[in-house]
Amino acid sequence: MSEIVTLEGNLTAAQAKYAIIAARFNGFIVNSLVSGALDVLKRSGVAESDVTLVHVPGAYEMPLVAQKLAASGRFDGIIALGAVIRGATPHFDFVAGECSKGLAQVSLDSGIPVGNGVLTTESIEQAIERAGTKAGNKGGEAAQTVIEMIDLLRKL
Repeated sequence: MSEIVTLEGNLTAAQAKYAIIAARFNGFIVNSLVSGALDVLKRSGVAESDVTLVHVPGAYEMPLVAQKLAASGRFDGIIALGAVIRGATPHFDFVAGECSKGLAQVSLDSGIPVGNGVLTTESIEQAIERAGTKAGNKGGEAAQTVIEMIDLLRKL
C-alpha cells in the first residue's frame, strides 16, 4: 500500500497581500481585534506595506466590500473583523447571519480565503473577552486562519 499524501497549511506568510475589513460599529471592540490581527501578521513576517485596512460602517456591509477586494486581484487573503452584540430585537440575528453567509460566499466564489473574525456575542462583556482578554483575541485567530489557508491553497 502506498503512503497517504497529507497536505496542510503552515503559518507561512511570505509573499502574500492581506486586506483587513474593520467595522466601525462597536469600534472599541473592533480596534482590539484589528490590533490582534496586525500583531499576528507582523509576527508572521508580513510587511506593513502588504496590508490594507478598510473601514466599513458595520458587519452587514462587509460581504460587499470583501467581494470587491477579492475581485480586485490585489489580495491573497481577507480578514473580516467586527462585533455584533445581541440586543433586545431580532436585528442581531439578521446582521450576524447575513454577514457570515456573505463572507463565506465571497470566499467560495473567489477562491480567496476570508477569515471571519466577526464576533457574535450575547453581551459586551463576552465581546471584550474575545477581543483580547480571557478568550484570546479572535482578530489574531482570524489572521492565523487566513495565513494558513493561503499556504494550504498554494499546495493544492
